[in-house]
Amino acid sequence: MSMDSIPGSSGYLDSFPERRITYFSNAYVLGLTIVAGIGGLLFGYDTGVISGALLYIKDDFEEVKNSNFLQETIVSMAQVGAIVGAATGGWINDTFGRKKATLLADVIFTVGSFVMAAAPDPYILILGRLLVGLGVGVASVTAPVYIAEAAPSEVRGGLVSTNVLMITGGQFLSYLVNLAFTEVSGTWRWMLGVSSVPAIIQFFSMLFLPESPRWLYLKEEKSKAVAVLSKIYDPFRLEDEVELLAAAAEEDRHKKKASVWDVFGNKEIRLAFLVGGGLQAFQQFTGINTVMYYSPTIVQMAGFRSNQLALLLSLIVAGLNAAGTVLGIYLIDHVGRRPLTLVSLSGVFASLVILAVSFFLQSTGALAVVGLALYIVFFSPGMGTVPWTVNSEIYPQAYRGICGGMAATVNWVSNVIVSESFLSIAAVAGTGPTFMILAGIALLAIVFVYVCVPETKALTFEEVELIWKERAFGCSADSQRLLEAEDT
Repeated sequence: MSMDSIPGSSGYLDSFPERRITYFSNAYVLGLTIVAGIGGLLFGYDTGVISGALLYIKDDFEEVKNSNFLQETIVSMAQVGAIVGAATGGWINDTFGRKKATLLADVIFTVGSFVMAAAPDPYILILGRLLVGLGVGVASVTAPVYIAEAAPSEVRGGLVSTNVLMITGGQFLSYLVNLAFTEVSGTWRWMLGVSSVPAIIQFFSMLFLPESPRWLYLKEEKSKAVAVLSKIYDPFRLEDEVELLAAAAEEDRHKKKASVWDVFGNKEIRLAFLVGGGLQAFQQFTGINTVMYYSPTIVQMAGFRSNQLALLLSLIVAGLNAAGTVLGIYLIDHVGRRPLTLVSLSGVFASLVILAVSFFLQSTGALAVVGLALYIVFFSPGMGTVPWTVNSEIYPQAYRGICGGMAATVNWVSNVIVSESFLSIAAVAGTGPTFMILAGIALLAIVFVYVCVPETKALTFEEVELIWKERAFGCSADSQRLLEAEDT
């Protein structure tokens, strides 16, 4: 059987081109995506707001001002919390469902934001950052999976990338808030405390949304799953989608409950996780959160000393990040994941070289700002969107929660390493050499994507599984299915 004959594949969809447009106008799917994507907004706001708040935290706490380690810890403690949140988020998703996982993340995040706003010293502030990170970690696993499991395959990339748009939109919003509170008493407390507002909005909005249809079907709540699917698909396609879901659920029931050891013991899943985890690691080690956490600091290193000017220039960088993500949402389902990532990484490499050169030459600072801007322009459409999208679609149902959590954990561990070490490495080796190290990692990422990452544009979850079967067993997917049938 060829891929073109499978409902939901690119060949099948080409017979019904009008359906590619229908789902972008489906208010139910878009509403679900936006509400779930508020988790991405929290993620983005938290990563962006600390870069500006740190400038004023140093003014209030002398020990922070005199210690690179404390500054790095305040920034990175949220990522430490996110590691724990992401590591447990997969289990929470698979056990309690995507909806309850989101509600839990909102509660934890809200408590953390109140603790940060009221912190009397740097150490309580660090505790608040840890709690916020726990919430962000769970949300970073949940939102992409929830959206992907409710999205039609032909627009899944764009809809999951909307979560990334919410991340970059949250970063842009954080810089606006930072600027708004620069002249207000208790500057950084307001900056950090305001983050509770979107978490509270998402909590109450999520109460009115359904559970993921795929999770419901796997938990034997078939009537509820079909009811949700009927709001997403027209009657002509609904039957096909239910049949695909039933087949996938039946296959998953015959498998034992997935564990971390199963991921590494199963060749197909191991290959998928290598790609998913590798993309998440390279997303961080190519420097995105060095730029987002420390962009005002980098701007000041380049010669712009005013806090307000540094925040304003960083706001421009964050705006470019959001605009690039919008472009990525369009391109990811038109150009495809793989070519978009390769172009993105090529531009990232060039812009990191420009940043390095600007510090080697000790220029006026304009070249450094140009390098930052180019970095974001190239990073956000590709490496900003693709890793999260690919991780939401490359794992079988039984492994989607646990592998998504493991990949997100890789992202956050990498994030901590970068954010906890940037200022220290720059102080020892110099800012220019530090950016050259990141440029070298971008080159390695290009090789990784070219060799390892498959194209998954417009494929159903079941079709993506066939890619890993073919790679794992060295034969065509059709031949592998025949072998499995004979074994049965």
